[in-house]
Amino acid sequence: MANDSLDVRTAIFLAAMCGQSYNQFEHADGSFTVPTPYEVVAAFKATSFFGKKEWFGFIAESDDRVVLVFRGTNTKSDWISDAIARQTPYPYTKEGGLAHQGFLDIYSSARKQILTALNKLSAQKALYITGHSLGGALTALCAVDVAANTKFKAPAIYTFASPRAGNPVFARLFNQKTGSHFRIYNINDIVPELPPVLYTSPRTDKTYHYLHVKKAVELSFQAGSVSANHAIGSYFAELAKRSPQYVQQLCLRNPGFCPSMK
Repeated sequence: MANDSLDVRTAIFLAAMCGQSYNQFEHADGSFTVPTPYEVVAAFKATSFFGKKEWFGFIAESDDRVVLVFRGTNTKSDWISDAIARQTPYPYTKEGGLAHQGFLDIYSSARKQILTALNKLSAQKALYITGHSLGGALTALCAVDVAANTKFKAPAIYTFASPRAGNPVFARLFNQKTGSHFRIYNINDIVPELPPVLYTSPRTDKTYHYLHVKKAVELSFQAGSVSANHAIGSYFAELAKRSPQYVQQLCLRNPGFCPSMK
C-alpha cells in the first residue's frame, strides 16, 4: 500500500535531480552534476515531434536507491508534442486506458533504453521515478510500464508541475499499480491544468476526457511570472522552505547540484 505522507527531503532531492535533467540537455555530451553518493548507470535520449534525438533523462543509483529522471519541455519540437493531446490506447499493459498521443510517442522512443537499463539493476533497491512538467507526464506513462513489465513492481513517484497524461482508466491504473505517489503542483502554475479535463481535438473534432493521477500535493507561490511559477527552480525554492537545514547541507555537499533559487 502506498504511503500517503510526503517525504519533504525526498521531494527536495528529486526536484534537484529534475533540475539536472535540464543541465544534461544543455550539454552536447549529456554531462551534469551527480550528487554524492549516486552514480549514473544510464542516460537516455528520446525524440519529440521533429524526430531529432535529444537528451531526455537519466538513471542513477546509490547503495539503496535507484532514481529515474525525465526532463520537461525545452524545445519547439517538445512544445508541438505537448500540443498533440488526442488520445491513443496505452499499449504496455492490459486495459491501460487512453494516453496523450504526444507524450506517449516521446516515452515510447526511449522505452527500450530505459527498461534495458532497469532490468540490469537490483530490484532490492527502492526505485523512484520523477520528472518536471512534460517529464511528469512521461513519469506517469513510464511508472505503469515499469510496474507491469520489470522487476520493480511498486515504484515511488514524485512529479512536479505535471500535466494530465491520460484518461480516467489510465489514471486509476496508475493509482493502483504504483507505490507512494505524489503529484506536486503550484496552484499558480497553468501547466498542471493542461490538457483540460474535456479536450476536443481540432484535427478529429473528437472530445477526450483527461484525469490527473493521485496524490495531489498543493503548493502556493508566486515567483513573478508565468514561466517562473512553473520553473523547477521555483518549486525547489518553495520546498526548501520546509527543510532549510537539509537544503543547506545538500547544496554544500554537492556544488552545482541544487537549482538556482533566485
